[in-house]
Amino acid sequence: MVPTSRPAQLFVLTFFVLLVGSSTWAQQPLEPDQLPLSSAPSAQGRSAHVPPRLIGPNGAATLAPGAASATTTTTSTSIDTVLTFSGSYLVGPSTARKKFFFTMVGHGPGFAGTTTLNAPIIPVSLDLRNADGSPRFVNGHRLFYDVTPFIAQLLASPMFQNAHYSSSGRLTQFADAVQRAEFHSAASAWHTVLKPLVKTKRVMKLAAGSYKFALKKDGTCCAYVLVDSGTFNDELFPSSASDRTSIAGQALHAGDIRTRDVTTFFFPNTFLTNPDSSFVFIGFHSFFSLPGTAQNGNREQRFVMNFSSWVTPFVFFGDAFQDVTAVSHELVELINDPFVDNITPWWKAPNGNCQNLLEPGDVLEDLPNATFPVKTSGKTFHPQNEALLQWFEFQKPSHAIAGAYSYPDERLLMSLSRVEPPGCQ
Repeated sequence: MVPTSRPAQLFVLTFFVLLVGSSTWAQQPLEPDQLPLSSAPSAQGRSAHVPPRLIGPNGAATLAPGAASATTTTTSTSIDTVLTFSGSYLVGPSTARKKFFFTMVGHGPGFAGTTTLNAPIIPVSLDLRNADGSPRFVNGHRLFYDVTPFIAQLLASPMFQNAHYSSSGRLTQFADAVQRAEFHSAASAWHTVLKPLVKTKRVMKLAAGSYKFALKKDGTCCAYVLVDSGTFNDELFPSSASDRTSIAGQALHAGDIRTRDVTTFFFPNTFLTNPDSSFVFIGFHSFFSLPGTAQNGNREQRFVMNFSSWVTPFVFFGDAFQDVTAVSHELVELINDPFVDNITPWWKAPNGNCQNLLEPGDVLEDLPNATFPVKTSGKTFHPQNEALLQWFEFQKPSHAIAGAYSYPDERLLMSLSRVEPPGCQ
């Protein structure tokens, strides 16, 4: 997501020590970069805004905003990427209305059928190392945070399993239910669903100084890890078309991700920090692009993706974020704004967030009732409520399901923002 202006805000991250009986490790002094295990809500989390990474013909990678929104009904033929459709809307007084465009993932709502998109999941474990790159041990335990225990839970969640939603006449996935709520007059057969494909597990190595960590109650790694966002992005995104060391570069050259996919890089309780922000970031969606080849007609290759963390309740965020809260936030935003360039009028959300992008999760994140319980696979998960397209269109009344501006909780967002000046100044 592209960085935007926000009002100055100050939040203090307070950590609480959890006393764990009389175990030997708990009595050991903390390492300089070790954080105590919190027993209560201690931080506020947000979704990060990360510019797309564009790799030019000379191999140099640059950060840049996405290309201008297309106005066609399908993806531009000059781009090799995920299937999309586009639309537009007008905002402003009748004498000075301004036209805004959007591009979303899937076939448009005029398509009477189901679109199934491959959704690779790249599970990523963390190998926390010493400053010299050697393996690190604390209290005799290796600092290696394995993502494996969380993969099956992600697959069992409403992001990839069907559940009942009022926007659909049949059981469906969470992101599809939100999109159907936005285009509620679409044919009942119109659906956009994700086919999860778990790919080779990867390992991100991080040198001491780029992370902080908290151990589990038993003294093993890890309850959660805080990672410097700049380091994280450099380790995640490829630096060139030939890069095989970054996580995305490894997955790309292994054939695990393709331009037509909706890719998730999935981490265990991994949260990003930024010296320029007091927030802790739990995910982002973006894309990286490579030059075209003769095999694809020399079209730009654009890989849409998201980083999302599994969130165990009460290890850091309290219960405001749980299980797939971050994954749901990022996947819905990716589908609503795949190229991070759906410009809207400036808006200010109930949580104080101010920006001008069609980012439905950002409007409601951090609110006390932001998540919505959904039961699948015999377990209750907590995806996040999302703002609907009609809220960004400043549409009154809303033409979405039940005249709502949010979903699945149709009463969470009851009023529009005013059209704000740039930066909400």
